[in-house]
Amino acid sequence: MIKTFFRKKKPNASVSVDMNKQRRYEALVRAWHRDLYRYAYWLCHDPHIAEDLVQETCLRAWRSLDSLQDDNAAKAWLITILRRENARRFERKQLDLVDIDDYAIADTQHNGSEMELEQQMLHKQIMKLAPEYREPLVLQVMAGFSGEEIADILGLNRNTVMTRLFRARNQLKDQLEQQSDRRGQHNG
Repeated sequence: MIKTFFRKKKPNASVSVDMNKQRRYEALVRAWHRDLYRYAYWLCHDPHIAEDLVQETCLRAWRSLDSLQDDNAAKAWLITILRRENARRFERKQLDLVDIDDYAIADTQHNGSEMELEQQMLHKQIMKLAPEYREPLVLQVMAGFSGEEIADILGLNRNTVMTRLFRARNQLKDQLEQQSDRRGQHNG
């Protein structure tokens, strides 16, 4: 019995596997945390909710890190988790609906710099796009994904994504031109 207690012990394989998993996870979080937060903030427009989304994304990533086969696909994998986590946020929340015509809405918009106003106008025009056009455009412009990566994230064919990106840009261009024409008519 004493011999078995003092014999040379084998390193515990599960401890070394957990350490490797932790290092891999920490490297992923360090590399992609900012991009995750930026995309989450774009989705919800609230810094606290964006932080919560990123935290939940990281938690789910930790739990399923073994399913990530290729570290080169980590960004797309994390963005997919974030998108699903954002969707879960709305599944859990049941809002009471009201008739908007019953309420007066005050205009609280402040006059900012011209650049801020242009950014707000561009954001409003992007939000007017149908979701199937808006989401690929945002993933490309905000997150810097390629057409193939967007296709993987959205579960679509690459050609479908490229068509939607083309149509999204054209629709956005048309909306901005109409907005510019209307502004020109109001100014005389």
